[in-house]
Amino acid sequence: MAGSILIYDGDCGVCTKLSRVVTTTVRRRQGDFTVSAYQDADLPSLGLTPEQCDEALQWVGRDGRVSSAQDAVARVLLAGKAPFKPLGALMLVPGVNALAGLVYRWVALNRHRLPGGTPACSLPAAQRPS
Repeated sequence: MAGSILIYDGDCGVCTKLSRVVTTTVRRRQGDFTVSAYQDADLPSLGLTPEQCDEALQWVGRDGRVSSAQDAVARVLLAGKAPFKPLGALMLVPGVNALAGLVYRWVALNRHRLPGGTPACSLPAAQRPS
């Protein structure tokens, strides 16, 4: 694999807005890692399925290792600008990681209620209007 990639749900308004924050604020430069909606990515080559990507954010490292949900967020922060790296490392500490997982799941379950969320965010991928 050439480089790391962050895979998000392009049908979700919240996910799309946050992906823009990653590309404009967190990422140092474009070549550091790629950011792509799973609907536009070659998932089989990444070792991912649409179901995995619909369920949670995915990070595929240069070595092909996959991290999901809060672990994917932590990997993005570790790969980002210096101010974000300590937060990414902290998120991988066992107790903090468990708490980050609870927060991640709450946000994922309520993304349709958050700013930028749409009713489609609450539907499984198969039921969303395309």
